[in-house]
Amino acid sequence: MTTLNSAPSLGPLLVRGALRSPFKRPTLDSLFPRTHLVLPGVRPDLGKLAAYERVCGFATGDDGLPITYPHVLGFPLAMRLMSARDFPLPLLGLVHTSIAIERYAELPGDGTYDMAVHVEKLSPHRRGTEATVVTGVRVGEDVVWESRSTYLARHRTRHAGETARDESGLLPVAEEWRIAGDVGRRYAAASGDRNPIHLHPLTARLFGFPRAIAHGMWTVARCLAAHGVPAAAEVRAEFRAPVLLPGTVEYAAEGGRFQLRSGDRVHVEGIVSPRVAP
Repeated sequence: MTTLNSAPSLGPLLVRGALRSPFKRPTLDSLFPRTHLVLPGVRPDLGKLAAYERVCGFATGDDGLPITYPHVLGFPLAMRLMSARDFPLPLLGLVHTSIAIERYAELPGDGTYDMAVHVEKLSPHRRGTEATVVTGVRVGEDVVWESRSTYLARHRTRHAGETARDESGLLPVAEEWRIAGDVGRRYAAASGDRNPIHLHPLTARLFGFPRAIAHGMWTVARCLAAHGVPAAAEVRAEFRAPVLLPGTVEYAAEGGRFQLRSGDRVHVEGIVSPRVAP
């Protein structure tokens, strides 16, 4: 376990990870860092929190943190792990493919939290290798929030990988959203995630996108803001296709399930369920 005194700066981590990316050749038996990074005494910046709530569509002024916000607080720690020399997957081109969140109780916006992040495993994928990164939030000895994010590095593999996804159909459309071209820059300012594919058409084209694309975590946060989430809840979401900026999308929901899509093309789908105490 490595305890940090302050949150790492995301800019230098992104540069370091980008410079190391060309030299990384992931394989199915790659080793990964077993370090647990811990950052105690984290207090949310209320100004950045308010900006995050506005850009994602959450109600501002509520006492509790949005269910996705601890991911923002822990992201610098995750980036430190994924940009390190001993992390086997190249940071450039790494795709966030899913997130699963458990919130045990609502987290006050003015609270103080201990953050911990580690890489749980590497898994074969039909398109390459996925890393699972676990982020945990504690208050004292109690875990109050935990997530598992999967990040995919694409490379050639003989592994058959995933079985076919169970297609359960398109959900009824609830709202149509027109997404402004500056959403990526606004979310980057609030979250600190300044990946160039989200900021400008020119920088996005360098990575093969015709225009800037929305952050995956913005898309799921925007859906959850519209859907509503119980105080104690479980959320699972898959990022299936990028959302180009600017653009028009449909938010669809039925029961606990939700989708963000353009016609029949699903960008994000997920499910929200109340968490039952053991």
